[in-house]
Amino acid sequence: MMVRRIRRPELGSITLSAIVSIYLLAITNNSFWSHAATYFDHSRLSLLSFGAALALTTFAVLTLASVKYVMKPVLIFLIVVSASAAYFVDYFGVIIDKDMIGNAAVTTQAEASHLLTGSLMLQLLLYAVIPSVFVVWVKVRHRRLLPKAAINLAMIIPCLLISGGLIYSDFASVAYVIREHKDLMKRFNPTGPVSAAVRYASSTYKERNIVVQPLGTDARQGARVAAAGKPVVVVVVAGETARAMNFSLNGYDRETNPELKSLGVINYTDTTSCGTATAISLPCMFSVYPRNEYTDWKARSTENLVNVLTRAGVSVSWWDNNTGSKGIADLISFASMTNQKNSPLCNNGECLDEIFLGELDKKLAATKSNSVIVLHQLGSHGPSYYLRYPEKFRKFKPDCRTAELMKCSVEEITNAYDNTILYTDHVLASVARLLEKHQNDISGAMIYMSDHGESLGENGIYLHGAPYAIAPREQTQVPFVSWFSKPYQAAMGIDTSCLAKETDRPKSHDNLFHTVLGMMDVETKVYNRDLDAFANCTRQGPLGKPNGSTFQAADTAKDLPAAVVPATAMPGAKAL
Repeated sequence: MMVRRIRRPELGSITLSAIVSIYLLAITNNSFWSHAATYFDHSRLSLLSFGAALALTTFAVLTLASVKYVMKPVLIFLIVVSASAAYFVDYFGVIIDKDMIGNAAVTTQAEASHLLTGSLMLQLLLYAVIPSVFVVWVKVRHRRLLPKAAINLAMIIPCLLISGGLIYSDFASVAYVIREHKDLMKRFNPTGPVSAAVRYASSTYKERNIVVQPLGTDARQGARVAAAGKPVVVVVVAGETARAMNFSLNGYDRETNPELKSLGVINYTDTTSCGTATAISLPCMFSVYPRNEYTDWKARSTENLVNVLTRAGVSVSWWDNNTGSKGIADLISFASMTNQKNSPLCNNGECLDEIFLGELDKKLAATKSNSVIVLHQLGSHGPSYYLRYPEKFRKFKPDCRTAELMKCSVEEITNAYDNTILYTDHVLASVARLLEKHQNDISGAMIYMSDHGESLGENGIYLHGAPYAIAPREQTQVPFVSWFSKPYQAAMGIDTSCLAKETDRPKSHDNLFHTVLGMMDVETKVYNRDLDAFANCTRQGPLGKPNGSTFQAADTAKDLPAAVVPATAMPGAKAL
């Protein structure tokens, strides 16, 4: 019996380019078209003209790449990229920009595993693998070089001319939409994610030879901390993905902060983050630069808060239960808490935040000098919220028990998220109680800020990382909590009743750098009293404080003012 072999279809290169163009535009750009329809709601004709111009341009670009031995790899790459991006854009409402690519580049294996779900695998099978197999399987007819070039140009040039004409004929409308809605083209697959990756690679390449310049070379500890009589210890808790609106301390209708409430903490109700993703917000929090001046380049080329503290003689440690310090702790003591494989608090390379507490108890008992301890939480990191808290903190039910948020209701997602906030409340309160436990030997205080917030399905948006200009408040409003032991209040002159009257004043990540310097009574020209959240309620020491900063933002070592980078300090710069 003879088995009849299936004959491979045969297509011209231009025909295949047209098929793939239609596929990319129609199947992998649902979010783009839905937003385009909204943004062009003033004129359907403008939307049709804009869509036709994009289609012609896409076809022209793919036709340009229709060279033998090049065409199929390029088409497969674009199909896979578009299908992958479409999953996250369509299901989570995220936008894949340069910062999002940066987040993906530094993610850990454990973090990535939560996104490798059955839904993603099915999406890739249907919309990436099968179309790619078709591209591989089909026979492509290629003409000889010169005839092929002539025919391709005969297709490409008219397409680009017509596309340009369509845009030009309605330029005012198109320009308005693109200018007012900068997210639109970032949603377009495959150019959105591809251009984001190119920008990320370009910025990474430029930063490869950055030389880190010293900061606060004049830093010293002041009279108050010298007269404290016992070591002053500040625990800085860098939160993860906690949004302010789900803190009952901020008026949320669920009791998510019972333990902090009982401790009488100082809670600031209006605090804004520097970014919407850890890779931006965390370095920005510890940077001397305010958000409106901050760039990755500046952060990487200038020392940060922990370096200034160290230079002043403060012992600084960074304990990490997340994905690292993003370069902040490169020059200080660093410990990864996720290495404790035998701990019941850890599983698959991730640990619950209580992992800090036992070690912190030992650390405080052994502390003999003024110290700052940074605890970088895993906090409320999604989408696997249910893995961020133990069973006894599973108060709000039913909670979403999967990383595939689309399989859960908004109520279930919110319940799981609120449980993470309840657990963070317990961890923070436990830190305060440990400082209180050791108050006969140390003067302790705690300050907590989350790096960014989180979207839980509002307006179809999930997770975080939205471009800051269009980010919802859920991603930019973060909790800011502080607690002071009685010995600390007495030694450092903190008036908590005064602080309690100022909790409704707007605060931001800009405040952390200067507030922690103030908490440790560090005197330096880079300290800005106006950005110290506690300065108005802190008794001034005999030596006083500078009334403002002489620091000026600079992009390069050459531009840094002498007050920040003395010539004698230059040899101490560290090359990354």
